[in-house]
Amino acid sequence: METCFIQSPLGITKIVGDENGVSIISILEQGEPSKKIPKQLKVAVTQLNEYFEGQRQNFDFTMNPKGTDFQQKVWQELRNIPFGKTVSYLDLSKKLGDVKAIRAVASANGKNPLWIVVPCHRVIGTDGSLTGYAGGLWRKKWLLEHESSSQQQSLF
Repeated sequence: METCFIQSPLGITKIVGDENGVSIISILEQGEPSKKIPKQLKVAVTQLNEYFEGQRQNFDFTMNPKGTDFQQKVWQELRNIPFGKTVSYLDLSKKLGDVKAIRAVASANGKNPLWIVVPCHRVIGTDGSLTGYAGGLWRKKWLLEHESSSQQQSLF
């Protein structure tokens, strides 16, 4: 596995992957950007930088997140949430076919290993509130505002 670190507007981003795809993208509170990007991670780095520059809405590099079958199913459904849109945990549970699985869906959402790329930040409370986010609610707010078509006004 190769690892690199890039600077983002939200902190240092850690990217881990190999020839089978990127398996981890996470945010760190501190660290230093890598001086050299491994070739297996260059496309992911380029696409993440384009996202932060407002030039990319979708990611198409090879991904290889590790998780249970249920987690994989939830993460795939998260990737179906359009850029600039949000859904509630309840909506997500309904799309997955089991309204009673809301806690399991929320747990899988919280274990998402591919920060931003699998857009768990687009899941909000049923009442429209920002709810738990592993990277901190301020980052979730920033990401949602970054993706908002109306950049002039704050969503939250």
